[in-house]
Amino acid sequence: MTVRTYNPSVRVGNWNEDICLEEDLLKDFLGKKERGELLIQKTHNLMHNILKKTELTVSTDGFVHFGDAIMIVNPGQESTPNSLHQDPPRPATSLSINLDEQKMHTASKVEGPCAVSASRILSPSARNTFIITSVDGSENGSPLRFGQPFALSTAGGYAGNLKLFSDHARFNLSAKKSRQQVVQLVDDTTYLATWQVLAFHPQMRLEHEGPPSHS
Repeated sequence: MTVRTYNPSVRVGNWNEDICLEEDLLKDFLGKKERGELLIQKTHNLMHNILKKTELTVSTDGFVHFGDAIMIVNPGQESTPNSLHQDPPRPATSLSINLDEQKMHTASKVEGPCAVSASRILSPSARNTFIITSVDGSENGSPLRFGQPFALSTAGGYAGNLKLFSDHARFNLSAKKSRQQVVQLVDDTTYLATWQVLAFHPQMRLEHEGPPSHS
């Protein structure tokens, strides 16, 4: 038979310390909430800003220039080849930032290395807008020429000002699903993060080297 030795209202143990600890936890929570440091707030803020609408550059002379804001779009297929008639036509897609779920909950901006993916969302936003950036000292506003090296950067701020990077597929470096060459966003501008505009036909590339690239 058990005997109650204390009234239910009597506090036992380190009750004062427990109350102070609970108050400190509540103050810490409210402080983080006011500063926007809660994980759910960081995730919401980052996703909200990365999906903000952006304005693409409209060319007035028909050429592409350094500093232009552009999208990289695969127009897809209107119809399927006869050999692949069982597969549906491929829709148009845009190259977009593909945020890692873990970083999404902890980062205040997009950090490299960051994966990219093809998205069916074709409306311009910070997620799929890239800036043509000079790597040879060319001024913003000057036309981009065939064969001239340049970098493709995400916007500053929440988009991280990262550079589009690609490397040949290797045993220890390749895309996870396709096993093809890796394409991702990195912090630094290196040789593997520089690009060139080339004529589509290989035999015409020498003749086209030098003139401005059309938009």
